Amino acid sequence: MNTLRTDLENKITLLNEEIERYKLENSVFQRFIDKKTLELGADEDDKRRKRNKKTNVAILTSEQKFDISNTIYEDLIQEIENNKVTSEKMIDTLKAVLEETEIRINELKRDAYEFKRDVVVGAENTRTGKIMAERVLRYFEDKFKKIDAYIEKLRLKNSSIKNQIAKIENQLIQKEEAGDVLHYIDFHQLQIENKNYLTKIDERNNELLVLKISTSKTVQALNDIKHLLNDKLNNEKWLNNEIKNKRNQYNKLLGESSRVSKESNQETRNRDKLRMLIEESSEMPNIEDYIMQKKEMYELQNSLKNWKKKVEIMEIAAKRARAVQAKIKF
Repeated sequence: MNTLRTDLENKITLLNEEIERYKLENSVFQRFIDKKTLELGADEDDKRRKRNKKTNVAILTSEQKFDISNTIYEDLIQEIENNKVTSEKMIDTLKAVLEETEIRINELKRDAYEFKRDVVVGAENTRTGKIMAERVLRYFEDKFKKIDAYIEKLRLKNSSIKNQIAKIENQLIQKEEAGDVLHYIDFHQLQIENKNYLTKIDERNNELLVLKISTSKTVQALNDIKHLLNDKLNNEKWLNNEIKNKRNQYNKLLGESSRVSKESNQETRNRDKLRMLIEESSEMPNIEDYIMQKKEMYELQNSLKNWKKKVEIMEIAAKRARAVQAKIKF
């Protein structure tokens, strides 16, 4: 019983291996059929015959199977090579982009450090605590000069490389006209040099384009800063005028308050003198004198009330002026 079971398991294993082999063989044949269909094109009659004659099975010889397998193998090798070349190009491109990004990040860090050192910290006025506009403008002007110098340097390099390429092309033309035959190695070397020069030209053009974009952004930022600076200067001018007007108003209120205080003190002394005269007078005044004194007293009281109101108003105005002056100082 165990022997029979073992034999069945072995047969099943062999059958499974054979099925896998047939599947692999069928996948190779299907790949070959798809390739030939793409190369030659599928005919409708062939498709119809395939549908109607399913029982008519063609048997391939070993040589045909070998040719098909060899063709598919070569296609796979070519596909692997193509994928390898594509992957290498993609890796080189990603490395170049990564290097460019790292260089750009380092440049941005350096620019941020220089801006903080020269403008945020170095351009700060120690007395007012504000950033001086002249230092900001000088910083951006120096930055633009450096960028222009670098652009000019790249332009000269590009011009030099183009002159070298033109010189080599003239030499090739002269050799062709003279009938000189270039060896394969020389021609291949010239092709490599030409490719390197073209690559350098593309790199310089890309750097020039990046610098132009950076310059335009910097110019836009400078214009925005100039507009902001003009707004700040106009606001400062308006604040200075307001401070001047408030000081004049404050001085005027102080003078008016002093004058009102003097008049109030004078009226108080007059009132005290009048009271003392009334108390010291032993004789009773007549009716007319009494009425006149009463009238004068009422008038003095009304005048005193008015002067007190004026003093209160002046004190309130003086407090407001002092508060405004304190806010302006802060």
